[in-house]
Amino acid sequence: MPSLTLALADRLPKAELHMHLEGSLEPELMFSLARRNNVSLPYENEDELRQAYQFNNLQEFLNLYYSGMSVLLTEQDFYDLTWAYLERSHQDNVIHTEVFFDPQAHLERGVAFETQIDGIFRALTDAQENLGMSFRLIMSFLRHLPEESAFETLELALPYLDRIDGIGLDSSEMGHPPEKFERVFKQCRDLGLRITAHAGEEGPPDYVWQAINQLEIQRIDHGNRALEDAKLTALIADKELTLTVCPLSNKRLRVVDDMKQHPFPEMMAKGLKVTINSDDPAYFGGYVNDNFHALINNLDVSPEQVLMLVKNSITGSWLSDVEKGHALARIESVWEQERHAFS
Repeated sequence: MPSLTLALADRLPKAELHMHLEGSLEPELMFSLARRNNVSLPYENEDELRQAYQFNNLQEFLNLYYSGMSVLLTEQDFYDLTWAYLERSHQDNVIHTEVFFDPQAHLERGVAFETQIDGIFRALTDAQENLGMSFRLIMSFLRHLPEESAFETLELALPYLDRIDGIGLDSSEMGHPPEKFERVFKQCRDLGLRITAHAGEEGPPDYVWQAINQLEIQRIDHGNRALEDAKLTALIADKELTLTVCPLSNKRLRVVDDMKQHPFPEMMAKGLKVTINSDDPAYFGGYVNDNFHALINNLDVSPEQVLMLVKNSITGSWLSDVEKGHALARIESVWEQERHAFS
């Protein structure tokens, strides 16, 4: 009963653990900010921009992703970007979100760290107050830049660590292994920050090993290629490391050629702690519920698996144990209301 399973996925409260704020910049908002800031875009209109969203690989996407950031200049721009995502994800019953931002990409353009984080954090706190959404903020380092740049960015972030919950690692994966950032991640851990990293999206299983052993990550963003290494897969399952999987992203970036070939069933069969996320929803064709729909419409996904996925999103989050308990109770309440439809 796919239609019932789709409805269940829509209705269940959930957390999103892998979403890049800059990747939620919809064409309409991009053009609106461009007009406000007198920024020239290389596209005539929103439709022409959408037609450019055809990527053959991660790097082609990143080229457009960084180009789109040019419209983000003021604190209000970062507020508007973040608020638009929060309002949209609220419609998908996201009750907790852990979002990435890429300060180096803005610092390179002369946008101060303070400008970025003030706008983002103000929107997050407004959503907490007005939409009932809790949050954690993750500062990502860009792996195509040298580790020295990451250290410089961390220095700028020090006055704002009361707003930053964790550190991530994203951007071009191939040729930029996690070990490149071992020293800066150690400093982040020493500061008490949580640690996650993109690994095993395009990069080999060895990158996942490095992220676990050298960066000492607490979560794995993507992790698809870890399945190529049986010992690694078993370790991830044994450590109960959460995988923040992004199905529509995997399809659009050619990590998988067809959603029917997505490794989600294998991940679940091997006992991995999978969560479903949108990654860069403006570019990849959908927010978190759209990603659930993509799996349900193309694979044999049971209602019980959907329930497990949303529970994983809470238990794999950086909420406190008390907060997790409250969120899981909300999930169970909706499940009890819906489960009779499947009997």
